[in-house]
Amino acid sequence: MKISNKVSTILLAGVALLGNSCTKLDQRIYNELTTDNFYNNKTEVLSAVLRPYTHANAWVTPSGQDGWWRPAELSADQLAWPTKGRHGEDGGKWKRLHYHTWLSDDGPLNNAWSLMYWGMGLCNDPIENLEKRSLSQMGITQTEKDAFVAELKLLRAFHYLKLMDLFGNIPVVTQVGIPAKPETRPRAEVFAFIEKEIKDNIDKVPVLSTDMTGRMTRAGGYAMLVELYLNAQVWTGTARWDDCIAAADQLINGAGGGQNGAMALDPNITDPFKPTNHLSKEVIFSIAYDFPRANFQPSWTGEFYHFQQGIIYGGNRNGNDGVVVVPGVFTTFEDQDLRKRTWLLEGPMVRFDNGQPALAAGGNEYDGQQIVFVDNIRKNKTGSTVSNMSEGEENSGVRFNKYKLGNQNPGVVNGVAIPADPNYNNTDWNIYRLTWVYFAKAEALMRKNGGTATQAACDLINACKSRAYTAANWAGRAYTPATLTLDELLAERGREFIFEGFRRNDLIRFGKFHTATWWDHQPSQAFRTLFPIPQVQRTLNGNLAQNPGYN
Repeated sequence: MKISNKVSTILLAGVALLGNSCTKLDQRIYNELTTDNFYNNKTEVLSAVLRPYTHANAWVTPSGQDGWWRPAELSADQLAWPTKGRHGEDGGKWKRLHYHTWLSDDGPLNNAWSLMYWGMGLCNDPIENLEKRSLSQMGITQTEKDAFVAELKLLRAFHYLKLMDLFGNIPVVTQVGIPAKPETRPRAEVFAFIEKEIKDNIDKVPVLSTDMTGRMTRAGGYAMLVELYLNAQVWTGTARWDDCIAAADQLINGAGGGQNGAMALDPNITDPFKPTNHLSKEVIFSIAYDFPRANFQPSWTGEFYHFQQGIIYGGNRNGNDGVVVVPGVFTTFEDQDLRKRTWLLEGPMVRFDNGQPALAAGGNEYDGQQIVFVDNIRKNKTGSTVSNMSEGEENSGVRFNKYKLGNQNPGVVNGVAIPADPNYNNTDWNIYRLTWVYFAKAEALMRKNGGTATQAACDLINACKSRAYTAANWAGRAYTPATLTLDELLAERGREFIFEGFRRNDLIRFGKFHTATWWDHQPSQAFRTLFPIPQVQRTLNGNLAQNPGYN
């Protein structure tokens, strides 16, 4: 069962619980279910605790809303949302992310800020309500109350971690509406707040288990500490490599628990990304979906899928033909690397139901012709040699295939009949997985060693990378201290974590974000390593100081 026991019914109640979570003071209540007459039994309490997780679907994952993921990935060197014919121009906002010319009033940045602070409010509201009510009224024990509050504080810390990553200096608010206009706090101060929140609460929450799928657990707390300490030098000016290693070891050695037994790397590269990935041993924290029972389904299909994607994988979910892989990234994977053809789509596409060519439709450039995803973004129909953010067509770009929805309908693959997948449309979106922790520890070991790999660092990366090769092809491909340079580690991080939301963060840490050139992007100003505080937020709150370099 996804997320936790009873979640299918509890989430329905939780969605109705709006209470005081929004910032609009003149909000009209259209439902009599408010915080004043809620929290009267354990089911109602749990629905309030779970409510922020459904909201996180909007700002954590690639979705139809401008959450954290879009600026975190579309400003980096692996993914882009180019204009393709009459689609995707969207006022130039995706181009500005790619070119690092975003404006302080750009919608994606304001929406990311708003969605994340909204989610933070959905944590603050139940924390306040749990702490002011009696145990007898709520029908829970003191231990349960402490665990719920600690879980919400860890989840709130996660919101602040991602806000701090994007915007740096931000307000810290722990009560709904108090203060009404909070001041911007220095990034180092926000870092210290997050660190304390995690340390104060990590031992009060349950360890990761099947029942806690999709919820913040002790393992999630340790993963946040790993991310904090991995980026501490950027975020505070002081390196914390030993602390990063220690937090990683907590997870590697099992202190955070694990789903379906002890935490471990999955044996296959597909296991963390398939419709049954709630059974993965390496997933630490995810946005968990439960469809059709709770009508809570993955939202990332619109971001990545072609207009006729459903006929390719055998389902009913199509997309808006948006995000593609930056030209040239596909070739950074060796042909023998299983990730190249398993996680990416390139070349002619066929129908899942019969293996025949998948044809484009809808009146775009290739209407009636076979869909062929190509590793370039240019007007092939006119023979153009120009490749940039403005010259795409519907077939332009290698595509996302990392997460699998499964097939809704029976099909035929390479002449073999495939039955419908009973777990169709249930694939969870991973936030942290153990592979990422292995990479973080390896990097910390290298940074401590002056940027040179140790054998321990090589062993960590090889344990992950070896899964991407057959036994016959693995020979000679293991990293050694001589071949695992920092540049190679960054390249391998790109291959392993493509689409997972870490690339901007990685480029900044490796000093490449504003200095490097890639495809249709030139080096930018150093202040662009932070996004601006959105102008609409500064208009609403005059106490918000703008980040350096922006008006």
